[in-house]
Amino acid sequence: MLSPIFSVSDAVAVLNQSLDYAFPSITIIGEISDFRISKDKWIYFDIKDDESKLKCFGTIYQLRMPLESGMMVEIIANPRLHNLYGFSLNIQSVRPVGEGSIKKASDLLKAKLTQEGLFSAERKRFVEQAPLRIGVVSSEQSAGFADFIKIMNARWQGTQVELYDVLVQGESAPDQIVEALHYFSQQPNPVDVVVVIRGGGSIDDLSAFSNEQVVRAVAASRIPTLVAIGHEVDESLSELAADLRASTPSNAAELLFPDKKEVIKQLEFQKTSLQNNVGQYIESRL
Repeated sequence: MLSPIFSVSDAVAVLNQSLDYAFPSITIIGEISDFRISKDKWIYFDIKDDESKLKCFGTIYQLRMPLESGMMVEIIANPRLHNLYGFSLNIQSVRPVGEGSIKKASDLLKAKLTQEGLFSAERKRFVEQAPLRIGVVSSEQSAGFADFIKIMNARWQGTQVELYDVLVQGESAPDQIVEALHYFSQQPNPVDVVVVIRGGGSIDDLSAFSNEQVVRAVAASRIPTLVAIGHEVDESLSELAADLRASTPSNAAELLFPDKKEVIKQLEFQKTSLQNNVGQYIESRL
């Protein structure tokens, strides 16, 4: 049986049809090499392992965090055969993986946003204690949200809580967190403070809160923000951009709500002191 004969263009079209059918998208983990940006719009790099490498192409708008050569990344891409430039992977998404690469990307973004003044103390707004209404951006099923509500209820009552339930890790988490922050900023009757919380996890689990779009959304919020991510030793860039930072979700509740027992003691002391002062004043006038 004779094999079909194609023109070059027809061969490219047929091969791309085969790729579209067999691999509409593919996920690959590897190391970036030869990373470059062209015309402040296009990104090019190779993804490689010890034996092979593949060319990758995308736009700068697909970068959620800064990248550079040497980082380990996970890409989701469409395999394509270009009629002039050969085979490449057209990027749908790319993210750092592994503690070293995630930390490097976070450090690069931190330096960039620090230079922009996004973390400066002059930008911080006052966050009032014992607010009447708060918005919470978290997962309803998370331990961090449960800890926050438990401590809040133990210290204070009467606050109205509106939860915007989001994923707090994974590919879709950053977009959902940004959407939640925009939601609270756009309300005609806004809450008094927006609290963004998530419990502990690995550096990969917490990476959504150092995503550039999330950090900028925290900084741009029309409403004062309190952010508490992970354990005391964890640091997310969203916490640095927030008006108030807490070390843990439980600490967020402690910062936001006074202890009602201590408040009652103070009021009783002030009442007794006032009564004594009034009594002394009356006696001095007799």
